[in-house]
Order: sequence, then structure tokens, then C-alpha cells
Amino acid sequence: MTTGATRAARPHERTGAEPRTPYGRRLSTANAGPRPAVVGFGTATPANSYTQREMLELFRIEDPRIRSVFLNSAIERRYLTLPPELDDGTRKTETQGELLAKHKEQGIRTGAEALETALKRAGLALADVGYLCCVTTTGLLTPGFSAHLIRELGLPVSASRLDVVGMGCNAGLNGLNAVAAWSAANPGQAAVMVCAEVCSAAYVFDGTMRTSVVNSLFGDGAAAVAMVTDPSGPAQDEDAAPAGTLLKFASRIIPEAVAAMRYDWDDDQGKFSFFLDRDVPYVVGAHAEEVVDRLLAGTGLGRADIDHWLVHSGGKKVIDSVKVNLGLSPHAVRHTTGVLRDYGNLSSGSFLFSYERLMEEGRVRRGDYGVLMTMGPGSTIETALVQW
Repeated sequence: MTTGATRAARPHERTGAEPRTPYGRRLSTANAGPRPAVVGFGTATPANSYTQREMLELFRIEDPRIRSVFLNSAIERRYLTLPPELDDGTRKTETQGELLAKHKEQGIRTGAEALETALKRAGLALADVGYLCCVTTTGLLTPGFSAHLIRELGLPVSASRLDVVGMGCNAGLNGLNAVAAWSAANPGQAAVMVCAEVCSAAYVFDGTMRTSVVNSLFGDGAAAVAMVTDPSGPAQDEDAAPAGTLLKFASRIIPEAVAAMRYDWDDDQGKFSFFLDRDVPYVVGAHAEEVVDRLLAGTGLGRADIDHWLVHSGGKKVIDSVKVNLGLSPHAVRHTTGVLRDYGNLSSGSFLFSYERLMEEGRVRRGDYGVLMTMGPGSTIETALVQW
């Protein structure tokens, strides 16, 4: 039981209740039938990482307010692609064009690595990919990452493609929804999602508190999942690791907070500048309960039936707000806080870094339920219900 209380009896454990099927007996019959399953996953980062203190020293930040933001972020280290060092030891001020070039180069490299790892874990070949969805927010690229990855890796030129651009940290679940739908409509074929975020390609170093909050939080990294819908149903091999089947999605946009997370054009700097409102954690937390309850509505499940919570590593205050509003224990969000500590906020792929940690932990049992949750601009909360 992940909330820290004594777990209530599951539907299949109650007297007179029928055992759950691998897909969950109590789910609506409208959701019956073969389901898309995550059969492989992978992550990748740039080569270089920095502690928060190292970042403060590298950029010679002395302002005590800014130093406090960095050092009280619950982040220890982030992987970043920093500007080149100049002869005087300072860092080059990158133009918007140079930032976009960084986004392209590092996004392709880490995205390709994560994709190949996901396919290897799934026992699939590059030639097996029938659908490729690429998600990013840290730069504008046309054609998108999907076309570049097909060229870079030699993926099938006949693969269907989707590029999700500009939706923000929540976009990993928006993309996963589309990938799951394609997978369900094309059983037996492999569908892949890649979240490639180069957050250091969206940094502005102007010494203001606005940009310093962003610069203290985000890190670079890519994550990928491979999905297949098996027409015969979920694998029954007891020796194999359980695959997470996608059962349901639920969303909640908060229109009155549309400006709380956004890109603005900075005329003085000649580049885009990301803004985070200080009230974002409380806005997200206040609506988390509503969207989770809607996700579970009609399934016969309650929050006490959820074994695993994989929440976007949006920041310490965001995680705390979600935890309080949903009544989750620190243990329930251990992977969320662990990813924040070791990588920072990785934008759209953060929840997949947590998914990888959960699966590598080896505690997931067949029949377990999980909730995936991402949050981002809109303001938006996306959720998904998974069963292993």
C-alpha cells in the first residue's frame, strides 16, 4: 500500500469476489480486449553532469537569493550541455540560433540512445518499428525529431510518425496516449515514443530571479518506451518481468492558469525565456485529486488499490503539493523524488525515468496497478492507469 496506511482488501481478495484477470476484472467492459503494453524502456543523458554548487561556481553566482534557490531545490546533480568556456573562465552567451542547434544535436543523440535501449530491452529490432512519436518542448525543429531519428538510425521509412512539440512537461502522457491508440489499432506491431528534452537549450543567463528559478531546476535527458498490443492477450511467462498495460487516460486543463508556465520572447536577450509562476505547485496540487478520481471512476478501483505512483519530477514544491493532496507517503513517490535529486526536472520524459527505476527495483508484481501523472503548461495534469 503506497499511501502509508494499511491496505484495504483488493476486489479479488474480498470474500466471494472473483479473481482478477490479467487486465483487471473490475474494469469497465468497454475497456475489455487486448491492450497496448510497455515492452521496453530506455533513458539517456548527456555526458556531463554538475552539482548545484558546481553550477553556482561555474557561473559565479553570488546573489544569496539565487544561491538559496539552487541549494534548497532537493536537486543534487543534473546532466547539462553548458555553453563553451571562454579564456577568462566565464561561459559564452549563446544566441538563440546556437541554442536551437544544441537542441537538435543533443536531442538526436540522446533520443537515439534511449530508443535503441528501449528496443533492445523489448527484444525488437529497428526494422520492427511501425510508429514513432517524438515529444519535445526545448526547441523548435522542422522537420521534427521523428524524421531525424529515422534518418539517423535507419528506421523504416514507412513508419507512421507524430511530433508533439511545445506542450511542456505533461506532454509525455499526451504522446503516450497517441502511441497506445495506434498500438491498439495495429496489434502485433511495435510503436515507440521518444521524449527528447535539452533543457539547457532553453536557458537564459541574465541574473534575474525569473530565469534563475528555471536554471536551477531543469536538466537534459531523453526517455523512450516501446509498446506492442498482443492480440492473444498479455504474456503469461511467469519468469519474464511483467509488462505495464495501458488501461485508461484522464486529463485536466486549468484554463485560468494558462499563463503560469510559458515561453516569452526576451527582446533584450534575443531569445526565448521560460517562466514559472510561484503558485504552480498549489494550482497543480489543488486539482490532482479531481483528475485521479476521474481516472479511476468506473474501474472499481480506489486510490487505496494503487500500488505504484509515478509522478512527474516537477520540483520539490510540486511533488509535496501532489503528495499532500493525494495522501501519498514519501515511499510512494520515492522514484519521483529520486529522479529529481539525480537529474532535476527532465520535462516530458521525467516520469519514464521513474518508470525505469521502478522496473529495475524488481518489486512490481503481476496484477499491480499504477498511476502515471505528468503536469505542465496549460496548466495541465495528465494521468494514465497501468496494470502489470
